[in-house]
Amino acid sequence: MTNTQLHLRALDIPGIQRFTVGFDSIIDELMRTNAEQPNTNYPPYNIVKHTDDKFTIELAVAGFDEQDIKITVEKNALLIKGEQRLTLDELDQEVEYLHRGISARNFTRSFKLADYVEVVSATASNGILKVELERQVPEAAKPKTIAINSTK
Repeated sequence: MTNTQLHLRALDIPGIQRFTVGFDSIIDELMRTNAEQPNTNYPPYNIVKHTDDKFTIELAVAGFDEQDIKITVEKNALLIKGEQRLTLDELDQEVEYLHRGISARNFTRSFKLADYVEVVSATASNGILKVELERQVPEAAKPKTIAINSTK
């Protein structure tokens, strides 16, 4: 018997789809999400899990004022958009930079939210934007335990 190892070089979603039954919507969602993802990691972010129902998204937004950032929720998508009020040319006229290491480019970051996840608050401090999220499942959607009655 030989000791061989298989290495996954790329995620072949259409290939995986042949072996699934009843998971079409999950596969379609994975393909859509993969196609929508931009090839940039700007601005960097963290996702912190506090409990099973509470999360925080931390986004590095150095150089942006609160007025430069717009947060919207539409359907199950959280969209964070940052647009500088001044262009790079206008900033360069105000100050002479010897080195510019803090990016001043505009950005758009989107996050897919699970069902019943709501944005609770958003705060910006020390160049970090924190968006607090909480899963608020209504009583009607929570699982119910059914008692079994026996007859004798």
